Amino acid sequence: MVADGYTSRRGRRGAHLHFDAINRRLRPRRGANLIALTNGGAIPDMFDYQVVLDPEDTVVGSLNEDFALDSMAGDVFTLGTHAWQILRVDGLKVRVRDAQGMNPTVPFWFGEGPGRTVELSQSVSNFRQRIGDLILDDSVDAAMQWCVNAVGLPPSAASQVVEYLQAGMTALGAMPTRDTIIMERFFDEVGDMHVVIHSPFGSRINRGWGLALRKRFCKSFNFELQAAANEDSIVISLGSVHSFPLDEVFRYLQTTTVRDVLIQALLDSPMFEVRWRWNATRSLAIQRNRSGKRVPPQFQRMDAEDLIAHVFPDQIACAENLTGRRDVPSHPLVDQTIHDCLTEAMDIDALIALIGQIEREELTLIAKDLREPSPFAQEIINARPYAFLDDAPAEERRTNAIRNRSWADPAEARDYSLLDASAISRVREEAWPLVHNAEELHDALQTLGYITAAEFADSGFERWRERLVLEGRLLQLAQHPQGLIFATEELPKFKALFPDECLQFTVPAFLEGVCCEPEDALRDLVRSRLEGLGPVTAQRLADEIAIPCAKIDAALLALEVEGFVFQGNFTPGLEQAGGAIEWCERRLLQRIHRYTIDSHRKAIKPVSLQVYTQYLFDEHGLKPVRDGNEVSHASTEPSLDGQTQLQRTLAMLDGISAPAASWEADLYPSRV
Repeated sequence: MVADGYTSRRGRRGAHLHFDAINRRLRPRRGANLIALTNGGAIPDMFDYQVVLDPEDTVVGSLNEDFALDSMAGDVFTLGTHAWQILRVDGLKVRVRDAQGMNPTVPFWFGEGPGRTVELSQSVSNFRQRIGDLILDDSVDAAMQWCVNAVGLPPSAASQVVEYLQAGMTALGAMPTRDTIIMERFFDEVGDMHVVIHSPFGSRINRGWGLALRKRFCKSFNFELQAAANEDSIVISLGSVHSFPLDEVFRYLQTTTVRDVLIQALLDSPMFEVRWRWNATRSLAIQRNRSGKRVPPQFQRMDAEDLIAHVFPDQIACAENLTGRRDVPSHPLVDQTIHDCLTEAMDIDALIALIGQIEREELTLIAKDLREPSPFAQEIINARPYAFLDDAPAEERRTNAIRNRSWADPAEARDYSLLDASAISRVREEAWPLVHNAEELHDALQTLGYITAAEFADSGFERWRERLVLEGRLLQLAQHPQGLIFATEELPKFKALFPDECLQFTVPAFLEGVCCEPEDALRDLVRSRLEGLGPVTAQRLADEIAIPCAKIDAALLALEVEGFVFQGNFTPGLEQAGGAIEWCERRLLQRIHRYTIDSHRKAIKPVSLQVYTQYLFDEHGLKPVRDGNEVSHASTEPSLDGQTQLQRTLAMLDGISAPAASWEADLYPSRV
């Protein structure tokens, strides 16, 4: 490669060696030695900008390129323990001066953090498992005591750790470990769904798993997803077109194809572009220095893009010219870049082993639909840019629409997977059409597809029947067991399903020649019917339409593929009673989740300022105590001596900032 050029499409322009095939000798070309001396090195360029103090020209640190380019003259940032004000950005230098105490911002860095080792991941998993076993077999106090004695944590830290793990385990029903993988799904505030996989295998495995799953979703639903991965979990943000049984996601990948899927996935990820530039620089295909000067970062990126356009054209090709998977060329730079992505940024061998364990059913796999994210999901939901698996910026992440709790009570976390029965009843009532006249009844019939005779009578619709019948806008299958009533516009669908019963009807002129396939007609009727029912079983729909339940199941599965419905056990107590799977239209299910969350939020109301002030007075012992004709503001307890009272007061006032003179004059006398 170095003798013939990095790609034949550019000729020998970039070759640094001359190969004498006759004598089997290699010789350096003119200038090759200088290029190697000025551009050689295995450490990649991160394009950090030096922070230089003006006018002393003293280097005080470095900043990430993105932060430096986004900054403007006059901005103040902190570096180390000092605040600096930007004067100007000069080349690869940010010239600053002392900020003189002005409030600074905190700079950001984009990049990849080192992944957690296998040994550390195993230790984290063992720690979680031990805490979970102690909580289940003994008590929370025993788990805290073990953290203090065996791990060496302070009591306050042990309390926080155990409380956090208990809340997460209670919400998910189990503790996520390397032997137990838990997947949760929930709605956000705008109705989109998110899937979080709790897998404490480290970021290298989770990053590969997340990228491969993202590619699978993209191929299945033709929709680009946002995803992120950290050491303990993966989040995949879904759109409104995604609906599927949650437990099937565990088997989206197979050991025989996961490598190819991951290679296709990483080609679109930011890590490939960065590592391509690194390898091109190491191989001297791109020069870092030219004519004694540093090549600016933007020029190096352009050179890297030009090089990949010659070596791997499909990587940056127009999407309209790509069909199917991209064929990866056999080229040393491409092979090395893919190898680095698979083995450095990710761990492909460990991922294949994990997928193999899932296929052999060696792991415990749990899938949970929750009304809100569990405490364990908070970290990945609020992940920083280094965890992103796509190039969407932080301000455009779908996870920003998730409303998180600031604190979760372990006792309340047990109900995360339960929906409120009153919320379900409310949504069912709201979904059923409210009719005030014949026009609204006709619209309701078109919306619901059909209404049974019993529902028609119970809803008080009989008063408008005669008018709609006379106008030819309402029909009824009199021979049908449920006496289905429907709008005339739906006649082609019912003719496809009930041809004999529909012979009595005269086809309007505008419907002549309109035909429907039975499968399409049934799917459309089920779709319309679900918009007004809320959670319902397939058997109920089969009984209403008088069609075998197997055909109803097929129609529901087709709607699930479209993202229109979800299946699960939504009604409280139905799963424990061994009830059948329920189906619910996506919009109604999202509303049920929202109403359930709202009902829990209403149970926790903020107190008034007066009540909170009274609580603080009581907590600090500031109740007035009468002593003769004088009022003493100190509420001392006779059983406590002065030193004990002082220690307790200092503990309550820990962290409070107050002038030195007020401590002895005001704070201490009123409490001690």
